[in-house]
Amino acid sequence: MENIIFIAPPATGKSTQSKMLVEKYHYNYISTGKLLRKEVSDNKPLAKDIKKMIDTGNLVSDEIVTKLLEVKLKKINGPFVLDGYPRNISQAKNLELILKKLNLNIGHIIYIDIKYDEAIKRVKGRLICPQCNKVYNIHNNVMKPKHDNICDECLIKLIVRPDDNEEAYKKRYNIFVNETKPLLEYYHKQGLLSIVEDSFYPDEAFSKIEKIIL
Repeated sequence: MENIIFIAPPATGKSTQSKMLVEKYHYNYISTGKLLRKEVSDNKPLAKDIKKMIDTGNLVSDEIVTKLLEVKLKKINGPFVLDGYPRNISQAKNLELILKKLNLNIGHIIYIDIKYDEAIKRVKGRLICPQCNKVYNIHNNVMKPKHDNICDECLIKLIVRPDDNEEAYKKRYNIFVNETKPLLEYYHKQGLLSIVEDSFYPDEAFSKIEKIIL
């Protein structure tokens, strides 16, 4: 299996699709958002600054994210799916340098396309398990928890992420439009880009992704 990068606006289910790839094809899942939240939960020196940026919908500096990503890539074996990075051309070039250093490459860049109105609806309905990080959504019968606000697997109360509100999301979405969309042309020219039309049902989106990677 080849390494994969997901590019998409926030709230498109990148993490859900990534985890489905992990379960079925044994990919290593690398989420820069998760790496940053772990820095915060472990109370590392940069934790306070990272938390403030995440909670207000701002992006963490390239220097911090790139450093954490390189450390993670050095530790894994086998194919990986990368969620949340790169977000701009500068990060894409940083990633190319890291991959070259580690003798790795990317096989597929998959862009999941979603409209703003649909994305904000998902954000307002999203719930997350603080223990296993499984994502639920109260607006989707397939993704609803079996019991209100309780994780199906951990049986603990689900939470709302601090940045899952309309004001913070709008800021993140606008940053995506301004900084990340140029990546599509960048990767298209390299012949790596595939586009998947978003589906609110994870299995439908996953079937489209499988057709690309297999």
